[in-house]
Amino acid sequence: MEKFSVQSIQLVLLGLLVMIAAVAGFARRLNISYPIVLVLAGLVAGLLPHPIRLELAPDVVFLVFLPPLLFAAAWQTSWRDFRENLISISMLAVGLVAFTVWVAAEFANRFLPEFDWRAGFLLGAVVSPTDAVAATSIARRLGLPGRVVDILEGESLVNDATGLLALELGLELVRGDAAPTVPSLVLRMVWLLGGGIAVGLLIGAIIAWFEKWINDGPVEIMISILIPFATYLAGESIKASGVIAVVACGLYLGRKSVSFFSPDTRLQAMSVWDVINFLLNGLVFVLIGLQLPYVLAGIQGYSLKALIGYGVAFSAILIAARLAWVFAFTPVSGWLYRWLKGTARPAPRTAAKFIVGWTGMRGVVALAAAVSIPYSLTDTESFPVHNLIVFLTFIVILVTLVLQGLTLPPLIRRLGLADKAGTNCEEDEARRLIVQAAIDHLQLAREECDQEAEHAVEDLLHQYEHRMESISNCGEPLPGQSSSLYLHRLTLSTVQVERATLIRLRDEDRISDTTMRLLERELDLSESKLNPGANRA
Repeated sequence: MEKFSVQSIQLVLLGLLVMIAAVAGFARRLNISYPIVLVLAGLVAGLLPHPIRLELAPDVVFLVFLPPLLFAAAWQTSWRDFRENLISISMLAVGLVAFTVWVAAEFANRFLPEFDWRAGFLLGAVVSPTDAVAATSIARRLGLPGRVVDILEGESLVNDATGLLALELGLELVRGDAAPTVPSLVLRMVWLLGGGIAVGLLIGAIIAWFEKWINDGPVEIMISILIPFATYLAGESIKASGVIAVVACGLYLGRKSVSFFSPDTRLQAMSVWDVINFLLNGLVFVLIGLQLPYVLAGIQGYSLKALIGYGVAFSAILIAARLAWVFAFTPVSGWLYRWLKGTARPAPRTAAKFIVGWTGMRGVVALAAAVSIPYSLTDTESFPVHNLIVFLTFIVILVTLVLQGLTLPPLIRRLGLADKAGTNCEEDEARRLIVQAAIDHLQLAREECDQEAEHAVEDLLHQYEHRMESISNCGEPLPGQSSSLYLHRLTLSTVQVERATLIRLRDEDRISDTTMRLLERELDLSESKLNPGANRA
């Protein structure tokens, strides 16, 4: 990697940030998912006569980019929906990863020069993890069914760990080490997953306990930024999965945060993390595009036309393999769900299965895995297909992000999966129940207040009754001191009653964490207006 002066680093970083802001803004004006345009922008910048030479080191990805991005995604994931779709997620994050590795090994062994089955296995392990950033951003914007989005997000959280386990096995195979036995593989998998989950939950529990003694927004936000890095390093230090540790910690703290974050802190943290998420994703996708000069410089003995042909053919094989797996094993997931849960779920539409199969985009984890492969297997033996693996991975990322990313919106519309702006019954039921709880609270307060405050209580009660009338009837129908200080306290206590009702609905699994956070934000804004200076540093 080239050496830069401090001033040069500042200029390069400034240039990248300006590029991210400009390109992302342009992408949103065109209604295109910004990761796609950022990759293309980075690719164009990499092909310029004097491009910005920034090599993407695997340690930077695994230690700097991956933990906070995974943590943020896990924090926003609904545990109820993740648990409900765990069978489908496992079929993709474990079963499909294994199938992808096998397909890639067979393809490479038969059609790619210099590849044997072991090198093909390693190639399959590299490209097996998917990156759902672009896919889920498109899916949410177009209103795909929630179950589809939940499965895609859950898959992207888990398959990084299974893909990296396959990478570990692939490296053992190409080094000529004795192939691990099935029991040893199972034990390794159990330790990776079980150890990672244990570390993540332990750190999450410690943080949740510690947060009860802190009421300082900036301090709490700083802690939240440090958590994913500490959790990842802790998981890796015991040879478990740092990725799974971060995911487990994020899921746990995302669910527990309602009990230890104040409204103001939660609003501040959401804003800070939105910026962090956007910047890290932007830098990652631009850096992917900028890698082309490094990738091409390391390959010799092949024409560019042949290389592109191999890359496109390999990408097509991976896309076809994912589609085949999704269509073949969706009925198996339904059978397992009936067997384990004792109840059946509606079978997904063919269109929904096709979209799940079509959203197998690869991203920075795949490229970092490829770059992390050593150039030499031993002190005396080089690995001749190292650069070719990196190039094929780069082409797969480019094809899946651009081709599948750009075609996903019209496919969703054409298949009739886009939201028709219908009513969200779960959200409406939650609104009705929390507003009804507030009305009951105000009616009780009206009976107990003095005459001076009665008009103020009546006015507030009318406001809530008006809110109730404005909520669509999608859920089950429901049966029908000093004035300023008292009204302020009463309004605040009413918001707190709404919040308690909302949490109860979430804890009873009547609404998802996603619905809860949507309504929770509204309550946070209301409470923040009542206490404008609280909890601010």
